[in-house]
Parts: sequence; C-alpha cells; structure tokens
Amino acid sequence: MIMTQTVTPPPATSLFLHGLDSSIEGTKAKWFRQNFPQVQMQNYEGTLDQRLAQLQTQVARLERLILVGSSFGGLMATCFALSNPQKCQQLILLAPALNFEGYEPPKKKIDVPTLLIMGRHDTVCPPALVQPQAEATFNDLEIRLEEDDHMLHAIFPKLDWAAFLT
Repeated sequence: MIMTQTVTPPPATSLFLHGLDSSIEGTKAKWFRQNFPQVQMQNYEGTLDQRLAQLQTQVARLERLILVGSSFGGLMATCFALSNPQKCQQLILLAPALNFEGYEPPKKKIDVPTLLIMGRHDTVCPPALVQPQAEATFNDLEIRLEEDDHMLHAIFPKLDWAAFLT
C-alpha cells in the first residue's frame, strides 16, 4: 500500500498598499493594525516604478500574496500582479487609480482573482473610468459599487475582512 502525504501550502501573506498621498499612518492602515495586525505594510515613496521596486524587494521571498491596494496602492497591486501573477493569490482593490495617466490594460487578461470595491460618488477614481480598465485587465473580477466616495470610509470597516484575508 502506498501512502500519500498531503502537503498544506503555507498561509497567504496579506499586504496593504497605501495611496499616493497616504502612508502607513493613514486611516485604513491604522484600522488594519488594530483589527488585523498580520497585514503587512510599509511606506512607499516616489514614482510608480520606484514604488513597484520597493514592493518587489518587500515580497522577494514571499509567495501566495493577498494584496489590498487603496487608490494608488490599487494601481500598484494591479501592476505588480501583471508582472507577477504567479505570486498573487488575490487582489482587493479599493477605489484603485486605474484611471492614472499611463495605465494600459494588458493585451491578455490575467487570471488573478480580484475584488474591486468602488464608491458610487468617487470623483478621484470615478467608477465609469475605473471599471472598464479593470474589466479589460482581469478575467476573475468581482465588482462592488457602494454608496460611498473615494475614501470608502463608510463601507471599509464593514467589509468582511476576515473572509477576504484568508
């Protein structure tokens, strides 16, 4: 009789990627530290390419990433997933800046499961501009349009983070 051993993969690593004018001292980062201290984060500075290089260094030895990106951090998460889909277990994009000048969806959509959460009243990253970019980027996309604005302060703490981060 041959015995087979089931190998359990290591748990996913969750990271929070803050927005352009934010930091790990922002509202969402503080909320994660209080409620989900396992979510890793660091401050990112500079251009998109510089921030992506910082993220690449941060996750160099990690696999199975859950990237939670807020605004410009959502753009970072998307760009990272385009270059490293094998490392990404899931993306959670909060009002992502996919309307940022220079962002182009890939020629072939990627299969990283992605949850897109947008505020219906977002004037910074309007759903009418962001949603088509996301639909052209991801094959496995769930879209939630909420009664909120760009900051998502009303909906953010009410989301099922325990389920999202597993």
